[in-house]
Parts: sequence; structure tokens; C-alpha cells
Amino acid sequence: MPAIDNKDFTKAPTVFGESEIMIKPPKLVSGDKVATVSLSWGGPSVFPHRYHAGVRQFENEFGLTVVEMPHTLKNADWLAHNPEARAADLMQAFADPSIKGIVTTIGGEDSIRLLPFLDLDVIRKNPKIFLGYSDATISHLVCYKAGLVSFYGPTIMAGFGENGGLFPYMVESVRRTLFSSEPIGEIKPNQDGWAVERIEWGDPGNQEHKRSLNPSTGWKFLQGEGVRRGHLIGGCIEVVDWIRGTDLWLSHDQWQDAILFLETSEDAPPPATVRYALRAFAALGILGRLSGILFGRPGGRVAPERFSEYDNAILQIVRDEQGLTDLPVITNMDFGHTDPMFVLPYGVQAEIDCNLKRFSILENAVSD
Repeated sequence: MPAIDNKDFTKAPTVFGESEIMIKPPKLVSGDKVATVSLSWGGPSVFPHRYHAGVRQFENEFGLTVVEMPHTLKNADWLAHNPEARAADLMQAFADPSIKGIVTTIGGEDSIRLLPFLDLDVIRKNPKIFLGYSDATISHLVCYKAGLVSFYGPTIMAGFGENGGLFPYMVESVRRTLFSSEPIGEIKPNQDGWAVERIEWGDPGNQEHKRSLNPSTGWKFLQGEGVRRGHLIGGCIEVVDWIRGTDLWLSHDQWQDAILFLETSEDAPPPATVRYALRAFAALGILGRLSGILFGRPGGRVAPERFSEYDNAILQIVRDEQGLTDLPVITNMDFGHTDPMFVLPYGVQAEIDCNLKRFSILENAVSD
């Protein structure tokens, strides 16, 4: 697997996690131009109506203007064979001063192939909002290496393209996180139900058919004591695992005191995948450095009665094998491959209050 050019990484700040050395991009305001990029799967060419529905709902709700990069709408097969073109779109979007934000169209499984073609200097010198989740974990960690706060949250097709309109919980989180320079504050569990139903995207007539909702049961505070603070870092657990051993992997200093957020993809990997990943974190000396773990509601068609199996996998490693009984762990949270989702800003200080059963983001994630 090709590594990122080391000369780019030596220019990055040597200490992370302290908010004053992370660059916070300017906030979005109505009328801003936002670029869409297809960094992995070329979903817009396969389901163009879904993409355009997401653009329409995104623009109408937030008063923004979407612009596509040269290859955003390219054929999915062509994009699969041209990672350099996908990377060029991302670099062009960062370099263009008229563009104030970047949103991924959809996830996928191979944006790691973009790494040889990305330039950290371009990202660092042109700070702007970057939003996406799933395979976008790769691009988020590139932004983190460049010292830029980025945002783990909805994409155009999955999130903003929601059937029958946007979820208010997600809209409120996007506004609070990307459009305001005030401290974000407490994040509360979604109370209005969550969706896992899959409605066929191939039929445009399904776009206005709202998905059924499962009842919200809140988050689970599995363990932990007191109040712990740290900077947010993480992503889709399968994608995070892919970068171990590459130059993109973080140093021990960058993991120190972090609040690690992890979630599983729509492939619905079994609890064993979570167990193996956390065991690797332990072997690398990372688990003992953390201030807490956040775990999203399991992705894919995992029955709610099986959620406890993922909780048990986490506890087996954190509590039983590593003896980290004081480390806060919250599960079944509303982020990642679940809808609606809240937005998590990388590198920003957060707090877990185990006594009050509360999770808060302590500072602003964007600047005026």
C-alpha cells in the first residue's frame, strides 16, 4: 500500500489535541458555495436522482449553493480506475477561495488510494469545512494531520438525501456545529426515533417515501467514573483499521487524552470486528492513553436486541483484558451509519460526565 509522501507530514504540527493549534475553518453562512466531491464510490452516476435530491434538500435547508468538482458526477467505474482524479477534485476544492465548504457525495471503500496524491500544504493553507463519514475517515485523518478541524457527519446522498425530507435532529446539529462560532455544548440523544430501513434507491418514486422509525432508547453509559475531557478523534472502525502501519497513523502524543469515537459500517460487521480492533488499539499502547470511548449505534441491519453483543465486545477488551474500569464508554450513540446523526468535529475538546450521564463538546468548531 503506498504511503503519503513523508515530506508533507514533516510540515504538520508536531502536537495535536490542544485546540489552540488546530485550525478551525470559517463558519458557513447562507449564500456560501459548497463543493461536492466523490472521493470513493461514484454514487451520483449510479443514482443521479438520489444525488440531486440530496443537493436540493441541502441547498433549500441551509441556503447554500452546491458546485460540483470536475469529476464529482463521473461514471462510477471511471472513478474507480482514477483515484488521482478524485484526489485532484479535493485539492481543487480546498484551493478555490470561492468555495467555503466541501461535502462528500457518499462513502465507499477505497479512498485510501488517494493518499499519494494529496497535499497537506494545500489543506493547511486553505482551511474550510470538510464534511462526510464512513470511508471519508481517510480524508478526515488527512485533514487532522494537516492540523485542520474537519467534521464527521452526513453526506449528500446519505444524510442530506434522506427520503421525504431531512431529520430535524441532524439539521439542528449541522447548524449548531457548522454555522455558529459559539461553543457547541451538550449533545443530547435523539428522541424521535431512528431509521435502519433500506428503501431501494434505484426507483426514483421511492424518494418521497419516508422510512419507518425504530423507537429511541437513548445512549448507554457502559462504565466510567467522574468527568473526563479530551480531543475528538476516530471514524468508521473498519476504515481506521486500514491505516494502521501507514504514515497516516497517529503518534502516541496525538492519541494522548483523546476521546475516541468509533462506529461500524452498513456492512454490519460482527461484534468480533470491534473486539479485534480494540485489541489492536490495546497492543499499540493507545487504549490506556484515552479519556473515553464513544461508540455509534451499530450500522447495517443489526437487530436492536443484538446491540448488547457489541457492548460486551467493548467491555471484554477495555474492562476485562485491559483493566480500564474507570475509562468512560458510551454506546448506541447517534452518529455514523445511523439516521439521524449528529456531527463530530475532529480535534475539538469534548467532555464525558459519567455522574450526570452527559456528553458535551466544550468549544466552537468553526471561526467567525
